Amino acid sequence: MASRFIVLFFALLAVNAHPPETFDIRNYGGKPDANIAKALSSAWKEACSATTPSTVVVPKGTFKLDQIKLVGPCKAPIKLQVQGTVKAPSDYTNLPNKNAEWITISYVDHLTIQGGGVFDGNGKKAWTKNDCGKNPKCAKLPINLSFNFITNSIIRDVTTKDSKNFHVNVLGCKNVTFQRFTVSAPGDSINTDGLHIAKSEYINVRDCVIKTGDDCISIGDGMKQLHIEKVTCGPGHGISVGSLGKGKTEEDVTGIYVKNCTFIGTQNGIRVKTWPSAPATLKITDLHYEDIIMDNVENPIIIDQEYCPWNQCKLDSPSLIQVSRMTVKNIKGTTKTPVAMTFACSKTKPCKNVEIGDIDLAYSGTKGPITTKCANINPTFVGKQNPPICAA
Repeated sequence: MASRFIVLFFALLAVNAHPPETFDIRNYGGKPDANIAKALSSAWKEACSATTPSTVVVPKGTFKLDQIKLVGPCKAPIKLQVQGTVKAPSDYTNLPNKNAEWITISYVDHLTIQGGGVFDGNGKKAWTKNDCGKNPKCAKLPINLSFNFITNSIIRDVTTKDSKNFHVNVLGCKNVTFQRFTVSAPGDSINTDGLHIAKSEYINVRDCVIKTGDDCISIGDGMKQLHIEKVTCGPGHGISVGSLGKGKTEEDVTGIYVKNCTFIGTQNGIRVKTWPSAPATLKITDLHYEDIIMDNVENPIIIDQEYCPWNQCKLDSPSLIQVSRMTVKNIKGTTKTPVAMTFACSKTKPCKNVEIGDIDLAYSGTKGPITTKCANINPTFVGKQNPPICAA
């Protein structure tokens, strides 16, 4: 036992002998109300080259940033300590690279972002141009934070505000946690998904508040093991798997867990959406939704395998995507519309192995009665169902 304490003592001495190096952007020419792209890039490069843990500091104050890419791999764990507000230009046409995101961080292992600061995308002017759903020639607007191939990392205690497009895009990442992370945008901001996560695995979203104009969290193809817990969503369009099926090479989605979440005044609560008349044949499996509060939500639960906005597809050919192994348990609260739940599964690939239990939803309007809609699904029921669901 004594030898273990001796080893621990010398280990602590070794850690204290090499405290994290600090790289403050002010030491690289970064000044409030000025573009800090060059200063932040220089601080990052030095920190990333350090052989011991390092911290890049953006201090309190408001700093302008036109656009930046922070790239690894780094030689040791690296922390980005954002204490102030980093603000994007309002005019996206003035960005150095109009086809890139605002802040891109790629190929970093053991990254920490924290500090209580704000990434302000300054997106109000751009939202009027964000009509990609209707206009295939729309302008490509930048995402606030793009994380590509990040591993073993945590993003906590910071805010992304008023992005011109999605707030956060997570691609090719593994073992990444968002904790006490805040998304802030008005409900009428267009296409401003809070977090879009795809082709990643073992992603955790915990104790977060997401207020935006589109999906609070959208889940793309290739997603494996996503755990969402204690997230408050609203305004927004809910937590959505999809839309999926439009691309022929899309990959399976498996292991989605949504627990102890609250939806306030959202368009949707939990949602799965797939395109009909689409070539993709991927599978969506192991979806688990438990212990969820719906507060005046328009569509608390919706499985929509006929997702076809703005008539961009044909409904005569059903979706080829299989939804299976899904549990929906302990969902309580109020629905803003009389149709509390919709399970519209594919005629060709009916939903299978679905278990629904302990649903207690009340209609807050006056155009009742409260109902549910079901197609191509034969679920198993556990506990009470209010309102009655499908054949129950």
